[in-house]
Amino acid sequence: MPFSPGIQARGIQLLLGGMMSRVHKDLRFTDIPKRTESLQVETGAGPVACTVYRPPSTTDTPAPAPVYVNFHGGGFVVARPEQDDHICRYIAATAGCVVINVDYAVAPQRPFPAPVTQAYDVTAWVAENGPANGWDGSRLAVGGHSAGASLTAAVCRTARDRGTFTPRLQIIDSAPLDQVGDPATKHSPIAKPLLTPHLMRVFTAAYVPNSADRAHPLVSPGLADDLAGLPPALVITAENDRLRDEGDAYAKALDAAGVSVTHRVFEGVDHYFTHTGPVPAGKEAIELMATTLRTALST
Repeated sequence: MPFSPGIQARGIQLLLGGMMSRVHKDLRFTDIPKRTESLQVETGAGPVACTVYRPPSTTDTPAPAPVYVNFHGGGFVVARPEQDDHICRYIAATAGCVVINVDYAVAPQRPFPAPVTQAYDVTAWVAENGPANGWDGSRLAVGGHSAGASLTAAVCRTARDRGTFTPRLQIIDSAPLDQVGDPATKHSPIAKPLLTPHLMRVFTAAYVPNSADRAHPLVSPGLADDLAGLPPALVITAENDRLRDEGDAYAKALDAAGVSVTHRVFEGVDHYFTHTGPVPAGKEAIELMATTLRTALST
């Protein structure tokens, strides 16, 4: 008898959890000082731990600094926010903003909609509670990698629909944006891309066990047809990633809806390249995030 998706997802948590926190040694930015603190935010789906990264004291950004909310990847299954430590540290220093790295709930223990609820509620809290915490919640951006990028799209959509806050920028990096399509139809130009159809099916089944929910716009933002009014976007895709086509399509759809979009396809790299390399492409992508954030948050 085959194992259930939930059991398989728990196995993936054990097998991949440690691996996903290992970043290429030349992408760790260990020369950048690390100023962090912890906080906990109450949400409609339970308390969420966050790590706050502060810009170096020498940064010329006047206080209070703008703020960027970051959601890590992991297929909605692996809870390893520390995998983005290098990105958070670099962005805090280079973009001159406070970075909030969010340890949101993951499946199969907490399937949809819990991660979306937590992601939105944390971001709304950050927007509303700047003065007491030393950041400017009116100058806010949100972004993430892979599953975290999908949550980013969901947060921006929810904020637009509720009229609560308006991010200055959303960063969509290598996102799963279509949870309806068969992963076997999502092709890569290389023989063995990082994401396999089986792994993608396990992620989807664990995160959205009710198949009727998989077309929901907060689960599959790439299938939505009402994208007008969303925040400006930086969309990053990787040439060899199985998720590249849906990311490219989302960038085009945002642009067609009148959303300002910067779209960059990184050639010769696969999913997760901002963590495992190749180092030149990884550094270039992280620098693109930081410089785009600095521009968006400084105006």
